[in-house]
Amino acid sequence: QVQLVESGGGSVQAGGSLRLSCAASGRTGSYYPMGWFRQAPRKEREFVADISSSGQISHYAESLKGRFTISRDNTKNTMYLQMNKLTPEDTAVYYCNAGNAITPWTPGQYWGQGTQVTVSS
Repeated sequence: QVQLVESGGGSVQAGGSLRLSCAASGRTGSYYPMGWFRQAPRKEREFVADISSSGQISHYAESLKGRFTISRDNTKNTMYLQMNKLTPEDTAVYYCNAGNAITPWTPGQYWGQGTQVTVSS
């Protein structure tokens, strides 16, 4: 079992930046690929990015490339999402995810509780 706890969400004006963190505990999260998904009000959950267990391979939603950067520090059992040039369309609850395999269509089996990101115009 892996426990995931997100932090770093908040409110920011358009054009600003935020960095989300996801701390993993339990059966070591660093063994698993990890990722971020988000869900905006009245919309379906969508894939944001994922990163391999080593941190060497990452993938992004096409629309977010160049603005978002995923990374992880396995010595701290923590994954990050650096979000730059935020727009109101980025407003959503962001969820940390981990599991045996993560694809844009199939998340891993472990979820965090989510952290709210609100971007105002």
